[in-house]
Amino acid sequence: MPSLLEASPARPSQLQPFSGPQPTPASSSHSSASSPSAKVLPVALVRPVYAPRESFRLEGIAGWVGREASAWLSCLWLALVAAAALWPQGLAPFSPTDMRVAEILRAPGWEHLLGTDQFGRDVLSLIIHGARQSMLIGLFSVGVGGGLGILFGLCAGYLGRGVDAVVMRLIDMWMAIPPTLLAIIVATALGPSLFHTILAIGVVSVPRYTRVVRGQVLSIRRRPFVDAARSVGTSHLGILVRHIAPHCASPVLVLLTLGVGHAILMGSALSFLGLGVVEERPDWGYLLTEGRSYLTVAWWISTFPGLAITSLLVAINVFGDRLRGRMNPRDRAV
Repeated sequence: MPSLLEASPARPSQLQPFSGPQPTPASSSHSSASSPSAKVLPVALVRPVYAPRESFRLEGIAGWVGREASAWLSCLWLALVAAAALWPQGLAPFSPTDMRVAEILRAPGWEHLLGTDQFGRDVLSLIIHGARQSMLIGLFSVGVGGGLGILFGLCAGYLGRGVDAVVMRLIDMWMAIPPTLLAIIVATALGPSLFHTILAIGVVSVPRYTRVVRGQVLSIRRRPFVDAARSVGTSHLGILVRHIAPHCASPVLVLLTLGVGHAILMGSALSFLGLGVVEERPDWGYLLTEGRSYLTVAWWISTFPGLAITSLLVAINVFGDRLRGRMNPRDRAV
Protein backbone atom coordinates (compact mmCIF):
# COMPACT_ATOMS: atom_id res chain seq x y z
CA MET A 1 0.00 0.00 0.00
CA PRO A 2 1.53 3.35 -0.98
CA SER A 3 2.37 5.75 1.81
CA LEU A 4 0.34 8.86 2.34
CA LEU A 5 3.51 10.89 2.18
CA GLU A 6 4.15 9.91 -1.43
CA ALA A 7 2.97 12.37 -4.06
CA SER A 8 0.95 11.10 -7.03
CA PRO A 9 2.62 11.59 -10.43
CA ALA A 10 1.63 14.79 -12.14
CA ARG A 11 2.99 17.37 -14.50
CA PRO A 12 4.69 20.40 -12.94
CA SER A 13 2.14 22.79 -14.48
CA GLN A 14 -0.70 21.05 -12.62
CA LEU A 15 0.76 21.37 -9.10
CA GLN A 16 -0.60 23.94 -6.69
CA PRO A 17 1.75 25.67 -4.23
CA PHE A 18 1.53 24.62 -0.61
CA SER A 19 -0.19 27.40 1.35
CA GLY A 20 0.09 25.94 4.86
CA PRO A 21 2.30 27.29 7.66
CA GLN A 22 6.05 26.70 7.22
CA PRO A 23 8.01 25.25 10.12
CA THR A 24 10.58 27.50 11.81
CA PRO A 25 14.21 26.48 11.90
CA ALA A 26 14.02 25.91 15.65
CA SER A 27 11.04 23.67 15.40
CA SER A 28 12.62 21.84 12.47
CA SER A 29 15.83 21.18 14.34
CA HIS A 30 13.93 20.12 17.44
CA SER A 31 11.76 17.72 15.48
CA SER A 32 14.81 16.36 13.68
CA ALA A 33 16.57 15.87 16.94
CA SER A 34 13.63 14.20 18.61
CA SER A 35 12.87 11.85 15.71
CA PRO A 36 15.83 11.16 13.47
CA SER A 37 13.78 9.07 11.06
CA ALA A 38 11.31 11.89 10.27
CA LYS A 39 11.37 13.26 6.75
CA VAL A 40 10.84 16.86 5.72
CA LEU A 41 8.03 17.15 3.19
CA PRO A 42 8.71 19.15 0.03
CA VAL A 43 6.73 22.30 -0.57
CA ALA A 44 5.19 21.01 -3.83
CA LEU A 45 3.78 17.84 -2.24
CA VAL A 46 0.11 18.36 -3.05
CA ARG A 47 -2.57 16.46 -4.95
CA PRO A 48 -2.69 17.39 -8.64
CA VAL A 49 -5.82 19.03 -9.99
CA TYR A 50 -6.85 17.80 -13.41
CA ALA A 51 -9.03 19.77 -15.78
CA PRO A 52 -12.20 17.99 -16.99
CA ARG A 53 -11.41 15.95 -20.05
CA GLU A 54 -13.11 16.87 -23.30
CA SER A 55 -14.15 13.24 -23.88
CA PHE A 56 -16.47 13.36 -20.85
CA ARG A 57 -18.25 16.38 -22.31
CA LEU A 58 -18.54 14.73 -25.72
CA GLU A 59 -19.95 11.57 -24.15
CA GLY A 60 -22.52 13.63 -22.25
CA ILE A 61 -23.55 15.49 -25.39
CA ALA A 62 -23.76 12.25 -27.38
CA GLY A 63 -25.93 10.64 -24.69
CA TRP A 64 -28.24 13.64 -24.61
CA VAL A 65 -28.55 13.69 -28.40
CA GLY A 66 -29.24 9.96 -28.43
CA ARG A 67 -31.98 10.26 -25.82
CA GLU A 68 -33.62 13.17 -27.57
CA ALA A 69 -33.37 11.48 -30.97
CA SER A 70 -34.98 8.31 -29.64
CA ALA A 71 -37.77 10.36 -28.07
CA TRP A 72 -38.45 12.24 -31.30
CA LEU A 73 -38.39 9.04 -33.38
CA SER A 74 -40.82 7.44 -30.94
CA CYS A 75 -43.17 10.41 -31.17
CA LEU A 76 -42.94 10.30 -34.97
CA TRP A 77 -43.83 6.61 -35.10
CA LEU A 78 -46.70 7.09 -32.63
CA ALA A 79 -48.01 9.92 -34.80
CA LEU A 80 -47.90 7.68 -37.89
CA VAL A 81 -49.75 4.88 -36.10
CA ALA A 82 -52.34 7.37 -34.82
CA ALA A 83 -52.82 8.71 -38.37
CA ALA A 84 -53.27 5.17 -39.66
CA ALA A 85 -55.84 4.47 -36.96
CA LEU A 86 -57.78 7.68 -37.64
CA TRP A 87 -57.63 7.76 -41.44
CA PRO A 88 -56.66 4.34 -42.85
CA GLN A 89 -58.43 4.89 -46.17
CA GLY A 90 -56.08 7.73 -47.05
CA LEU A 91 -52.88 5.84 -46.24
CA ALA A 92 -53.62 2.28 -47.38
CA PRO A 93 -52.89 1.62 -51.06
CA PHE A 94 -55.56 -1.11 -51.30
CA SER A 95 -58.75 -2.10 -49.52
CA PRO A 96 -58.26 -4.70 -46.76
CA THR A 97 -61.12 -6.77 -48.18
CA ASP A 98 -59.86 -6.69 -51.79
CA MET A 99 -58.97 -10.31 -52.62
CA ARG A 100 -57.05 -11.00 -55.84
CA VAL A 101 -56.66 -14.65 -56.76
CA ALA A 102 -53.90 -13.93 -59.27
CA GLU A 103 -51.72 -12.30 -56.58
CA ILE A 104 -51.91 -14.89 -53.79
CA LEU A 105 -48.71 -15.17 -51.69
CA ARG A 106 -46.83 -12.65 -53.81
CA ALA A 107 -43.47 -11.62 -52.35
CA PRO A 108 -42.76 -7.98 -51.40
CA GLY A 109 -42.19 -5.82 -54.45
CA TRP A 110 -42.96 -2.44 -55.98
CA GLU A 111 -46.68 -3.12 -56.45
CA HIS A 112 -47.12 -4.68 -53.01
CA LEU A 113 -44.42 -3.31 -50.74
CA LEU A 114 -45.00 -5.91 -48.01
CA GLY A 115 -46.38 -8.69 -50.20
CA THR A 116 -49.79 -10.36 -50.18
CA ASP A 117 -51.36 -13.02 -47.97
CA GLN A 118 -53.02 -16.34 -48.74
CA PHE A 119 -56.17 -14.57 -49.98
CA GLY A 120 -54.36 -12.09 -52.24
CA ARG A 121 -54.83 -9.14 -49.86
CA ASP A 122 -52.14 -6.49 -49.52
CA VAL A 123 -50.27 -6.95 -46.23
CA LEU A 124 -49.43 -3.25 -45.90
CA SER A 125 -53.10 -2.33 -46.20
CA LEU A 126 -54.01 -4.94 -43.59
CA ILE A 127 -51.42 -3.53 -41.18
CA ILE A 128 -52.63 0.04 -41.69
CA HIS A 129 -56.28 -0.88 -41.16
CA GLY A 130 -55.39 -3.12 -38.22
CA ALA A 131 -53.77 -0.21 -36.39
CA ARG A 132 -57.22 1.11 -35.43
CA GLN A 133 -58.18 -2.13 -33.67
CA SER A 134 -54.88 -2.33 -31.82
CA MET A 135 -55.00 1.31 -30.68
CA LEU A 136 -58.61 0.98 -29.56
CA ILE A 137 -57.71 -2.06 -27.49
CA GLY A 138 -54.74 -0.26 -25.89
CA LEU A 139 -56.47 3.02 -25.08
CA PHE A 140 -59.84 1.76 -23.91
CA SER A 141 -58.35 -1.11 -21.90
CA VAL A 142 -56.20 1.38 -20.03
CA GLY A 143 -59.27 3.58 -19.54
CA VAL A 144 -61.27 0.71 -18.00
CA GLY A 145 -58.47 -0.70 -15.86
CA GLY A 146 -57.04 2.67 -14.89
CA GLY A 147 -60.43 4.12 -13.97
CA LEU A 148 -61.33 1.22 -11.68
CA GLY A 149 -57.83 0.99 -10.24
CA ILE A 150 -57.64 4.71 -9.44
CA LEU A 151 -61.06 4.60 -7.77
CA PHE A 152 -60.17 1.58 -5.63
CA GLY A 153 -56.75 3.03 -4.75
CA LEU A 154 -58.15 6.39 -3.69
CA CYS A 155 -60.79 4.78 -1.47
CA ALA A 156 -58.40 2.28 0.09
CA GLY A 157 -55.63 4.79 0.74
CA TYR A 158 -57.78 7.63 2.07
CA LEU A 159 -60.35 5.74 4.16
CA GLY A 160 -57.86 3.20 5.52
CA ARG A 161 -58.56 0.65 8.24
CA GLY A 162 -61.36 -1.75 7.29
CA VAL A 163 -61.86 -0.46 3.77
CA ASP A 164 -58.14 -0.63 3.05
CA ALA A 165 -57.89 -4.16 4.43
CA VAL A 166 -60.85 -5.46 2.42
CA VAL A 167 -59.77 -3.82 -0.86
CA MET A 168 -56.16 -4.95 -0.60
CA ARG A 169 -57.11 -8.54 0.28
CA LEU A 170 -59.30 -8.61 -2.83
CA ILE A 171 -56.43 -7.20 -4.87
CA ASP A 172 -54.08 -9.84 -3.48
CA MET A 173 -56.47 -12.60 -4.54
CA TRP A 174 -56.84 -10.85 -7.89
CA MET A 175 -53.08 -10.84 -8.41
CA ALA A 176 -52.74 -14.49 -7.40
CA ILE A 177 -54.01 -15.47 -10.85
CA PRO A 178 -51.50 -14.83 -13.69
CA PRO A 179 -52.67 -11.86 -15.80
CA THR A 180 -52.53 -13.68 -19.13
CA LEU A 181 -54.43 -16.67 -17.75
CA LEU A 182 -57.08 -14.40 -16.24
CA ALA A 183 -57.48 -12.53 -19.54
CA ILE A 184 -57.89 -15.83 -21.39
CA ILE A 185 -60.53 -16.98 -18.89
CA VAL A 186 -62.53 -13.75 -19.16
CA ALA A 187 -62.24 -13.60 -22.97
CA THR A 188 -63.29 -17.26 -23.28
CA ALA A 189 -66.29 -16.74 -21.02
CA LEU A 190 -67.45 -13.62 -22.86
CA GLY A 191 -66.62 -14.64 -26.44
CA PRO A 192 -64.33 -13.14 -29.10
CA SER A 193 -65.11 -9.50 -29.92
CA LEU A 194 -63.52 -6.09 -29.62
CA PHE A 195 -65.60 -5.04 -26.60
CA HIS A 196 -64.96 -8.29 -24.74
CA THR A 197 -61.23 -8.05 -25.42
CA ILE A 198 -61.12 -4.52 -24.00
CA LEU A 199 -63.09 -5.63 -20.94
CA ALA A 200 -60.88 -8.67 -20.31
CA ILE A 201 -57.63 -6.69 -20.53
CA GLY A 202 -59.06 -3.85 -18.42
CA VAL A 203 -60.08 -6.25 -15.66
CA VAL A 204 -56.61 -7.80 -15.61
CA SER A 205 -54.83 -4.43 -15.23
CA VAL A 206 -56.89 -3.13 -12.28
CA PRO A 207 -54.58 -4.39 -9.46
CA ARG A 208 -51.52 -2.62 -10.87
CA TYR A 209 -53.14 0.81 -10.77
CA THR A 210 -54.81 0.18 -7.42
CA ARG A 211 -51.53 -0.56 -5.63
CA VAL A 212 -49.70 2.42 -7.10
CA VAL A 213 -52.50 4.91 -6.32
CA ARG A 214 -52.97 3.54 -2.80
CA GLY A 215 -49.27 3.98 -2.07
CA GLN A 216 -49.34 7.57 -3.30
CA VAL A 217 -52.44 8.41 -1.24
CA LEU A 218 -50.92 6.93 1.93
CA SER A 219 -47.90 9.21 1.56
CA ILE A 220 -49.99 12.32 0.84
CA ARG A 221 -52.97 12.15 3.20
CA ARG A 222 -50.93 13.10 6.31
CA ARG A 223 -49.25 16.12 4.82
CA PRO A 224 -49.88 19.58 6.31
CA PHE A 225 -51.92 20.96 3.42
CA VAL A 226 -54.35 18.03 3.70
CA ASP A 227 -54.73 18.61 7.45
CA ALA A 228 -55.28 22.32 6.76
CA ALA A 229 -58.01 21.54 4.22
CA ARG A 230 -59.65 19.17 6.69
CA SER A 231 -59.50 21.77 9.49
CA VAL A 232 -61.38 24.39 7.45
CA GLY A 233 -64.23 21.98 6.84
CA THR A 234 -63.48 20.67 3.35
CA SER A 235 -65.45 17.50 2.59
CA HIS A 236 -63.75 14.16 2.00
CA LEU A 237 -64.67 14.26 -1.67
CA GLY A 238 -63.22 17.75 -1.99
CA ILE A 239 -59.97 16.69 -0.33
CA LEU A 240 -59.66 13.71 -2.66
CA VAL A 241 -60.46 15.65 -5.82
CA ARG A 242 -58.70 18.95 -5.10
CA HIS A 243 -55.71 18.03 -2.97
CA ILE A 244 -54.81 14.33 -3.15
CA ALA A 245 -55.65 13.31 -6.72
CA PRO A 246 -53.56 16.09 -8.40
CA HIS A 247 -50.48 14.99 -6.42
CA CYS A 248 -50.94 11.42 -7.67
CA ALA A 249 -51.20 12.47 -11.31
CA SER A 250 -47.52 12.25 -12.32
CA PRO A 251 -46.76 8.58 -11.49
CA VAL A 252 -50.24 7.47 -12.54
CA LEU A 253 -49.94 9.22 -15.92
CA VAL A 254 -46.62 7.51 -16.59
CA LEU A 255 -48.09 4.15 -15.56
CA LEU A 256 -51.09 4.68 -17.84
CA THR A 257 -48.79 5.50 -20.76
CA LEU A 258 -46.76 2.33 -20.27
CA GLY A 259 -49.98 0.36 -19.76
CA VAL A 260 -51.08 1.13 -23.32
CA GLY A 261 -48.21 -0.94 -24.70
CA HIS A 262 -48.94 -3.78 -22.28
CA ALA A 263 -52.62 -3.77 -23.30
CA ILE A 264 -51.75 -3.84 -27.02
CA LEU A 265 -49.41 -6.78 -26.45
CA MET A 266 -52.01 -8.71 -24.46
CA GLY A 267 -54.70 -7.93 -27.05
CA SER A 268 -52.41 -9.27 -29.78
CA ALA A 269 -51.86 -12.42 -27.72
CA LEU A 270 -55.62 -12.96 -27.33
CA SER A 271 -56.15 -12.41 -31.06
CA PHE A 272 -53.34 -14.83 -31.82
CA LEU A 273 -55.20 -17.45 -29.77
CA GLY A 274 -58.46 -16.69 -31.57
CA LEU A 275 -60.04 -14.96 -28.54
CA GLY A 276 -59.66 -11.34 -29.66
CA VAL A 277 -60.92 -9.33 -32.60
CA VAL A 278 -62.27 -11.53 -35.40
CA GLU A 279 -63.51 -9.23 -38.16
CA GLU A 280 -62.99 -8.52 -41.84
CA ARG A 281 -60.36 -5.99 -40.79
CA PRO A 282 -58.34 -7.94 -38.20
CA ASP A 283 -55.89 -6.48 -35.76
CA TRP A 284 -52.17 -7.20 -35.81
CA GLY A 285 -52.40 -10.20 -33.49
CA TYR A 286 -54.86 -11.99 -35.75
CA LEU A 287 -52.60 -11.31 -38.74
CA LEU A 288 -49.89 -13.24 -36.91
CA THR A 289 -52.07 -16.29 -36.44
CA GLU A 290 -53.20 -16.17 -40.07
CA GLY A 291 -49.63 -16.27 -41.37
CA ARG A 292 -48.13 -18.88 -39.03
CA SER A 293 -49.16 -21.70 -41.39
CA TYR A 294 -47.25 -20.07 -44.27
CA LEU A 295 -43.95 -19.24 -42.55
CA THR A 296 -41.94 -21.54 -44.80
CA VAL A 297 -43.37 -20.20 -48.07
CA ALA A 298 -44.54 -16.67 -47.20
CA TRP A 299 -42.59 -15.35 -44.22
CA TRP A 300 -43.77 -11.76 -44.78
CA ILE A 301 -47.38 -12.45 -43.71
CA SER A 302 -46.40 -12.81 -40.03
CA THR A 303 -43.07 -10.97 -39.99
CA PHE A 304 -44.28 -7.48 -40.82
CA PRO A 305 -47.26 -7.46 -38.38
CA GLY A 306 -44.87 -8.72 -35.71
CA LEU A 307 -42.43 -5.91 -36.49
CA ALA A 308 -45.30 -3.41 -36.31
CA ILE A 309 -46.27 -4.64 -32.83
CA THR A 310 -42.64 -4.60 -31.63
CA SER A 311 -41.90 -1.11 -32.94
CA LEU A 312 -45.11 0.28 -31.43
CA LEU A 313 -44.29 -1.20 -28.03
CA VAL A 314 -40.75 0.16 -28.14
CA ALA A 315 -42.02 3.62 -29.10
CA ILE A 316 -44.56 3.63 -26.25
CA ASN A 317 -41.95 2.50 -23.72
CA VAL A 318 -39.45 5.15 -24.83
CA PHE A 319 -42.12 7.84 -24.72
CA GLY A 320 -43.22 6.72 -21.25
CA ASP A 321 -39.63 6.71 -20.01
CA ARG A 322 -39.04 10.24 -21.28
CA LEU A 323 -42.32 11.34 -19.75
CA ARG A 324 -41.25 9.93 -16.41
CA GLY A 325 -37.95 11.79 -16.68
CA ARG A 326 -39.73 15.05 -17.38
CA MET A 327 -42.09 14.66 -14.43
CA ASN A 328 -39.47 13.48 -11.93
CA PRO A 329 -37.36 16.42 -10.67
CA ARG A 330 -34.45 14.13 -9.73
CA ASP A 331 -34.24 12.60 -13.20
CA ARG A 332 -34.65 16.03 -14.76
CA ALA A 333 -31.70 17.36 -12.76
CA VAL A 334 -29.52 14.47 -13.90
